[in-house]
Amino acid sequence: MNRATKAKQKAKHAVKIVRRMLTVVVIALFALWVISATAVLIWASRDEARPAQAIVVLGAAQYAGKPSPVLRARLDHALDLWNRHLAALLILTGGTGAGDTTSEAAVGRTYARKHGVPDSAILVENEGRTTSESMRAVAGMLEVRGLQTALLVSDPFHMLRLRILARRFGFTPYTSPTQTSPISPNREARWKYIFSESLKAPLAFLFERKL
Repeated sequence: MNRATKAKQKAKHAVKIVRRMLTVVVIALFALWVISATAVLIWASRDEARPAQAIVVLGAAQYAGKPSPVLRARLDHALDLWNRHLAALLILTGGTGAGDTTSEAAVGRTYARKHGVPDSAILVENEGRTTSESMRAVAGMLEVRGLQTALLVSDPFHMLRLRILARRFGFTPYTSPTQTSPISPNREARWKYIFSESLKAPLAFLFERKL
């Protein structure tokens, strides 16, 4: 067997090894994604509503000072928890979007006050433009008040990542998803968000840390 033939065989063998390694990597990544997506679905269906030190509402779009249907569904669920006396403090999150003159949190505050929550029981986090930014700010608000537990309110697909972020930022979360969001009955939108969260949740677990 000449050198050229041996070189070709070695090259073919190397290609086979690389292909096998790539196949293993792809299968492993797919398996991890399946696990993550399953976890998102599991936490989407769990309601851990119980007494806590605060109720935290994750922001969503507002339109000219009025909550969008998604934000209103979250606020209504938080108000139900409030009326069940599960917490004495309501924290509303969400910053100001491009072109807006008010924040999602401020709109939520107005809505909560109109529905009977006293202003003295409301805190607003109106700087965060991402889930991570808002949750980090909430952690700081809880910490300075010596609080450790919070009921987190958002859409079902959001629950797993919120739970991960809360743990990463140092407080104990209980998740309570709204069941009236307009996103939930929309199959295409729901699965789009589930897919997105199945990617974001592992990234939050790996890279988010308390500063």
